[in-house]
Amino acid sequence: MSLLEDVRKGMPYKPSEEELKAIRQKSKRLVYEYNHLSPDEGERKEEILHELLGKVGKDPNIHQNFFCDYGINIEIGDDFFSNYNLVILDPAKVVIGDRVKFGPNVGIYTAGHPVHPDTRATGYEYGLPVTIEDDVWIGGSVTINPGVRIGKGSVIGSGSVVTKDIPEMVIAYGNPCKVIRKITEEDKGLFYQGKRFDI
Repeated sequence: MSLLEDVRKGMPYKPSEEELKAIRQKSKRLVYEYNHLSPDEGERKEEILHELLGKVGKDPNIHQNFFCDYGINIEIGDDFFSNYNLVILDPAKVVIGDRVKFGPNVGIYTAGHPVHPDTRATGYEYGLPVTIEDDVWIGGSVTINPGVRIGKGSVIGSGSVVTKDIPEMVIAYGNPCKVIRKITEEDKGLFYQGKRFDI
């Protein structure tokens, strides 16, 4: 079993291990190229995503700049969209479903450190997986902490810090993020604070 497989299982690890450093170095090279491509080089952007990430669905759209640690631990579904400055720290798996949208400056952090400074000084870290199910919308400047699952169809309001699981089909926001209300049939046809449009 490789060190990376242990890391994915949430076991403590040292990022200074050569196996992990080599994966991160490859990721850095691909991320650097991705972030320096012209807006006209969409085909090459998609090629890099397929080389960098563990799984890529149809029609991915990640605006530059984009940063990640390993890349191979990230899976994105069909029609994924992320606005500018997405950061994913991915020693553990990050699984993103279909038709998920991110605002700018979203951070997904699967990595963590021991609380006690003496233990932290050993250099050990850990990672816990993050799952974002289908049809979720994550607002701008949202932080998603290790071990969180966000349920299908939910909306996370901008500036939130998500520290616990969020159920499906709810609006949630705040620091820490908490459920405000359910999304209902009455929300169909509304676009902003009760304003209606013809869909």
